[in-house]
Amino acid sequence: MIKMNILIACEESQTITKEFRKLGHNAFSCDLLDCSGGHPEWHIKKDAIKESYSGKYDMMIAHPPCTYLAVSGARWLYNKDGSKNKERWKNQKLALEFVKKLMDAPINKIAVENPVSVISTQIRKPDQIIQPWQFGDKAQKTTCLWLKNLPLLKHTKIVEKGEFIEWVDKNGKKKKQAKWYLDALSKAKTDDERRTLRSKTFPGIAKAIANQWGVY
Repeated sequence: MIKMNILIACEESQTITKEFRKLGHNAFSCDLLDCSGGHPEWHIKKDAIKESYSGKYDMMIAHPPCTYLAVSGARWLYNKDGSKNKERWKNQKLALEFVKKLMDAPINKIAVENPVSVISTQIRKPDQIIQPWQFGDKAQKTTCLWLKNLPLLKHTKIVEKGEFIEWVDKNGKKKKQAKWYLDALSKAKTDDERRTLRSKTFPGIAKAIANQWGVY
């Protein structure tokens, strides 16, 4: 195995960083936030774009913030009176520019991860769509991957899709959500904490990324 310099962009949890480190790679997480993974010596608190264009890396796994990209947030693009939410549209444009810069970084191997989002329509369709339950974690979380010089991830262990919670909202409409997601939201005290908890990579996917792409 060839030891690589790997950048895990927009990752404060260090979940993927630690899996690559176990294999002997020089992996570093990079985020504007402090890391919560317990290894600040492997964390670069810096703008991910600047770091990805530094010319130091052989591979990058990027997790651009999905707040303004996910299709689940499309309803906020318009105000209650039907007019455009100009601030939201501006933020979406900036988020897409951020993704495009990551995709175009001068790094040989790149994977960009996001939920179902406008990246598919505004930049290009994903190369692969995966679920945690395909990698040993009993959970549903649709994750899209845009790849450059990397193979599709092979499923490692198919398990159950996990528990779901159903309820009826105030308008009488039936709702359904994965229990892990609702549990994460209940633990968070702020919007920032909610975004961080729901964006963390599941262990099975992190292991598959390191084990499969770390030797490619």
